[in-house]
Amino acid sequence: MLFDFLCAILGKLMFFTGAIGGKSSFPKPLSAEDEARYLRLAREGDKSAKDMLVRHNMRLVAHIVKKYSGAAETDDLISVGSIGLIKAIDTYKDGKGTQLATYTARCIENEILMLIRSNKKHKGNVYLSDPVGVDKEGNELTLMDLLFEKEDGVFKTVENKLVKEKFMRLLRQTLTDREYTVLCLRYGLKGGAPMPQREVAVFLKISRSYISRIEKRAIEKVRANMDRSDYT
Repeated sequence: MLFDFLCAILGKLMFFTGAIGGKSSFPKPLSAEDEARYLRLAREGDKSAKDMLVRHNMRLVAHIVKKYSGAAETDDLISVGSIGLIKAIDTYKDGKGTQLATYTARCIENEILMLIRSNKKHKGNVYLSDPVGVDKEGNELTLMDLLFEKEDGVFKTVENKLVKEKFMRLLRQTLTDREYTVLCLRYGLKGGAPMPQREVAVFLKISRSYISRIEKRAIEKVRANMDRSDYT
């Protein structure tokens, strides 16, 4: 569900960013046996198993972020790379001849490439070949693909829209106006591409470090509210 995805991003993003930016080493990759076990538990709804898979694959996010260092703000590369990792864990299906690490790397890289493209000079132009995400197999989706979406996809889009509206109401009820604005701009929650902290700072005419503090505080407030709410 879209709501689960948004919760995962906002609820855990600060941990991922801290892990990459910190001096401590990342957890080692899981053994094949442990990976298979945690994948099975995660598919059954075990959130701690999903967290374990994410933690032990953060090394891969860091590796790919280094590859694109300088192409965008490091914190933004980390953010979208973490999003790609979460998507990969949520959508990976074994038995299709692709290892989790290979599939995950593809999803992480796709998210980073989309960020880089959106930051280009002519990012306002829209083409049918523009990437808009990845499918369950990790393949890039374009606007042309969505134009020929089947009816069941349309119904899913409607469902996701309703869930997102529910989520946005939760944000509105939890955050101050400034916190709400910062999160919406940073993660593109009201449409448009996510904005780097630098651009949000310029837009709101405050310092980038202040934007970082507002964002961190807002995410913590949303996470605490979600833990005690019935939205999940």
